[in-house]
Amino acid sequence: MRFVMAVLLGTASFLSPLSAFAGSNDVEATIRSLNADQLTMTLDDGKTYLLPQEFNFEGLESGVKVIVFFTEVDGKRIVDDLQVVGE
Repeated sequence: MRFVMAVLLGTASFLSPLSAFAGSNDVEATIRSLNADQLTMTLDDGKTYLLPQEFNFEGLESGVKVIVFFTEVDGKRIVDDLQVVGE
């Protein structure tokens, strides 16, 4: 999955004028809070991440450990993918 994401992001970097300002990152942390109305998630690192409109909140709640793959654009962290870390 990471390889596919890397290829897609690599291809997008050639086509996107925002590529100079965007960078793909990932973080492993615990969910502190979720806001389905504002499509945001705050992790225990204190940072807030924006979720896509089609995001599925099923099974996610405070205290769940996740790996978040995100792109930072104009200082905002936009979630590309999310995986729940098995206990």
